[in-house]
Order: sequence, then C-alpha cells, then structure tokens
Amino acid sequence: MTGYVVDASVVVKWLVAENHSDEAANLLQIGATLVAPALVFAEVVNALWAMQRRGDISTHDMTDAVQALRTVPIAIPAAMGQLAPAAARLAADLDHPAYDCFYLALAIQTQHPMVTADARFHDKVRRHPYLADRILHVARAEPDRGRRSGA
Repeated sequence: MTGYVVDASVVVKWLVAENHSDEAANLLQIGATLVAPALVFAEVVNALWAMQRRGDISTHDMTDAVQALRTVPIAIPAAMGQLAPAAARLAADLDHPAYDCFYLALAIQTQHPMVTADARFHDKVRRHPYLADRILHVARAEPDRGRRSGA
C-alpha cells in the first residue's frame, strides 16, 4: 500500500482552507497510509494558535480545527525517542531545525516519501545529494501515481 509521511504544514491544510488545501486533501482521498511523528499534534495546534493570534481564523474556528485534528487518519509508527538520533543527525547535516527533521527521519525509516508545504525545507532537502528523493512538495505531489519506485 502507498504511504506518505505528512508534516504539520500539510495537516493544517486539512483543517483550514488555505493555499494548497485541495492538493493536501487529495492525500486523504486516495486511501494511502499516512504517518507522522507524534510531534505533528503539537505543531498543528501551535500553527492554529498562531493563525488565531494573527486574526486569520477565529477562536471558534481554531477550537473546531483542534477537535477535527483528533479524527485525522494519521498513524504514529515510531516513538519520538526512537527518531531523535536520526533527526539530530539530519538537523546537523542540513543545518535545519530538528523539528522538521523528525518527519524526514520517519520518512527514511518507513521508506515513505515526506510531503510538506514548507518550501524552504523542501528545497533544502531536494538539494541534498542523498535525500532529494525523500521529499515532495504538496503542490507537486502526485499521490494518484503511487509511491516512487524502489521504496
């Protein structure tokens, strides 16, 4: 079965209508296995809070989105402690915050591509000689074609 590691930037798009929400929703419709580290819940709630604080969404919308977050079909296949050593190595190698690297570490562990809406992280990983094929931008992900071969 096809699988994807989704990061918080993708999950937020399932909960709040914004740029690339339709592409993110495609991942929910294809029946793929969707996985993430447990960190995804903290990051999504923080992103929703930030949106509410900026006035992009109401407090009521934030509360509704947090309730909906409880039903998203994401599996948590690895403990954060298990992913920490690989995330730390990736953070050092990419010179990038470790938070994002937990998702990438899970993508490597599960052999599923990571899907993100974070263009900066996406571009940084795509430029890496050994990690380039591990990440997809949600705007360019083609989930209906299945996973990349060899994974």
